[in-house]
Amino acid sequence: MKKFLPLLCTLPLVLLAQAAPNEVQESAMTYAQALLLGVTEGVTEFLPISSTGHLLLAERLLNISDTPESARALDTYMIVIQLGAILAVAWVYHDYLKRIILGLLGKDADGLRLFRNLMIAFIPAALVGILFVDVIKESLFNLWVVSFAWLVGGVALVIWGKKTSHEADESSCTLASLSTKKALGIGAMQVIAMWPGTSRSLITILGGKWVGLSLKDSVLFSFLLGLVTLTASTAYDMVRNGEEMIRLLGADSLIIGLIAAYLSAWVAVRGMVHYLRKHGMGLFGGYRIVLACITVGLLLSGWVSA
Repeated sequence: MKKFLPLLCTLPLVLLAQAAPNEVQESAMTYAQALLLGVTEGVTEFLPISSTGHLLLAERLLNISDTPESARALDTYMIVIQLGAILAVAWVYHDYLKRIILGLLGKDADGLRLFRNLMIAFIPAALVGILFVDVIKESLFNLWVVSFAWLVGGVALVIWGKKTSHEADESSCTLASLSTKKALGIGAMQVIAMWPGTSRSLITILGGKWVGLSLKDSVLFSFLLGLVTLTASTAYDMVRNGEEMIRLLGADSLIIGLIAAYLSAWVAVRGMVHYLRKHGMGLFGGYRIVLACITVGLLLSGWVSA
């Protein structure tokens, strides 16, 4: 089936993993855990509910990492399996990627403008990520921080979700007329999403609405910007810690996570687009609030550690 063809793009990574010269230890991750993390990543990556927060919660519940090395390998794993979700969205929106390519070849002015705006929007997160990635992971990657972000974002979505569908889809500009200044504004808001639990999708969709895009165009720009941002973060972490990840967690676990993320993201993205055509985003807000309360309860009861 055509929708599975993008998975072929993972073959170089798979072959590299299988050919790794280091002796592979017994994997610290079971196939079931790899499948669960992959599905969690795929379902939540492009929904406004924070994939990072969900993966952190899943990691604590599964209790996979018990050493600094395995914890670092797991962090890398949860970033690298984003590639599956990236490929799913790239396939869903391949027409826009085709227009971007034509734009770069000088055959589509709107495609070239879209590419330019995506690159401009990517700059703020790229700079902050390079300079402060370790500080962010050490200071903010805990479930108390995530729960707070889930709660605040949930309340914001519930309030916004009370608007009528007509009000939610009002716009003063389109993707074709989006200025570089407004694209940079969306990118600046994406930096906020480095606070785990906030949700990159939520922030960039709100950013698109803030600069005047319709809800439909805000979601589209958010997804396309995610392709750029997540591809960069995946490549960065794979270069830094990919070899250690494969050695500790195994190439087979990586393959399972990638495939699960791809399939679940493909379903989730198409489902979300269909849902938003008829409903607002209030449902996601309610989900975030409930999940925040459950997570706090788990923390207070000692079921999971922060």
